[in-house]
This record gives sequence, C-alpha cells and structure tokens, in this order.
Amino acid sequence: MAIQLSDYLAQLKASAPLTGLITELLLGCELISREVRRGALAGVLGEAGTDNVQGEHQKKLDVISNEILLAAAKKAGGFAVASEEMELPELNPNPANDYLVLFDPLDGSSNIDVNVSIGTIFSILKKPDSATRDRLAEMFLQPGSKQVAAAYVAYGPSTQLVITLGAGTAAFTLDKNEWWLTTPQMQIPLDTKEFAINASNARHWEPPVKRYVDEMLAGKTGPLGKDFNMRWIASMVADVHRVLTRGGTFMYPRDAREPDKPGKLRLMYEANPMSFLVEQAGGASTNGYQRILSLQPEKLHERVAVFLGSRTEIERVTGYHQA
Repeated sequence: MAIQLSDYLAQLKASAPLTGLITELLLGCELISREVRRGALAGVLGEAGTDNVQGEHQKKLDVISNEILLAAAKKAGGFAVASEEMELPELNPNPANDYLVLFDPLDGSSNIDVNVSIGTIFSILKKPDSATRDRLAEMFLQPGSKQVAAAYVAYGPSTQLVITLGAGTAAFTLDKNEWWLTTPQMQIPLDTKEFAINASNARHWEPPVKRYVDEMLAGKTGPLGKDFNMRWIASMVADVHRVLTRGGTFMYPRDAREPDKPGKLRLMYEANPMSFLVEQAGGASTNGYQRILSLQPEKLHERVAVFLGSRTEIERVTGYHQA
C-alpha cells in the first residue's frame, strides 16, 4: 500500500505541532520546487544584487526561498526561526509551539543557472526550558544530537524529500502535491569505492586529507587495494543524496586559505542536519576529529569541516587526522 508522509509521521507518533511544522515547511518547499522548475520562465534566475550575512552574493532564488520558508515556519507556529541567509534569528510574534527551525533555504545555489540539482535543508530543535526571548540566538546553540527532526528536499529530475525523526532515514517523492514514501529505510553501505571532494583545492588541504585522497587515487596497487571513482556536484544536497542512495563519502575539509576558519560548511544549517540523516542511515560523520553531532556550537553561523558517508572510510580518514 502506498504511504503518504502524513501516514509515516503518524506511525512514528510525531506530535501534532511537529507534524504541522514539517507539513508547512514542505508546502514551502513545494513552492520553491515550482519556482526552480520554471526557472527563466518565472524570471527567478540570476543574481539578486545583494549579499547574505556570510558575505556571499545571493541569487534571486536564495532570497525568494528564504522568504518562503521564513513565512512557512512562522505560519506553523514555530517559536523562532534561523536561516543561513540572515544574521540573526527571528522570533515568531505568535508562537504556537516550542520548536526552533533552522534552514539553508537553497543549498548549491551556484548551480541554479546551469540547471543542476539543488535543494533545501532544514533542522528542528526544541526550545530549551531555560531560554528567554531576550537571548534568542543562544536558544539555537545546541549539539546536533538534540535535533528533533532533520530533512532536505532535492530539486532534481524528481523532487525528493529525505527525512529523519531519529527512527531511521526515509525518502519520499513528490507527486501531485503529495509526498509518497519511496524508500522506507535508506542504508549506507559500510564500504565504498566512491568519494566526493573538490579536487581543485588539493594544494590547500592538510596532510591527513592529502594522504587519504592520494591513497584512493593510487587504486588497486595502492594501500587501499581498490579503484575509487570521484564525484563532485558542488551542491551538498545532491552529493549527500548520492551517498545516501548508493554509498560513498562526501568531504569538505578545512584548508590553508583561511586558517582561522575550521571549515567551509555551516554547522547548524548544513553539517548537523546532514549528519543526523547520515547516522540514521548507518553512516558516520565527523569533522576529522570527533562526531559532528557531539559538537557544542559556539555561534549561530559557525563553520566546520565535514567528512560523512560510508562508515569504514569515514573512520579511516578520521583516524588519519587523529594520528
């Protein structure tokens, strides 16, 4: 029997407020999917002419997607909302529940204009009992292990949702405004022959990363004894979706260009939700030294190195860092 998302959430005994929040966020993702699909016909391609809080140039769809999801989270009664595109979180003037929402509204936006898969990532936390309205940002500074739910929506040949509430990772496909369960339990193989990394940055990598990639590139005659294939899409959603679908590793290490930064990806908006999804599918995720979901965030837009995917390989590259 075909299972819709609402049935799946009911089976997991998700509360009505949490179900309502997820449903509203996904209605927002459906709107984003429509804008992505129409592309140039809707006049949404190209630069927005503004920068986000990270100092990055925004695409028109970055701005549109952020506005859509911000409105969706508030409509669903989320207590407060934080976005990769905004400097500070926003308090809902009429909160109906104690959930905190974080999102990357459009991951991989550099790929928008060339029609390559992009996506939306979101994470849901519970507001701490001790939290106060005048210290809003601090409410969000919780380890990833505290996440109630995490998900991404991939806008590709089909629009797919991958979600976890801490009871496994499942995939749904959007059809006629309904999300249908298509993979009840995603499972990342322990071993792999595929990896994803931006090789153009090789000259900036730290020694453990150089060692690991060199060993993979050495193939069957090298120390790992097998040939590896490299894949790189430059959209975290698309790269992680491949890992969750057929195995592999995704790596975005820190490098020497900005030695004061521990990595490129955002802990709260990208690394934590993706790590939750990967772990729930049997994979592993570290910053090279420790489990990402155990990290205590110190600031809202904190960056981190990311190594995630098939457990055997992630343990290997993490061991090289720890040696």
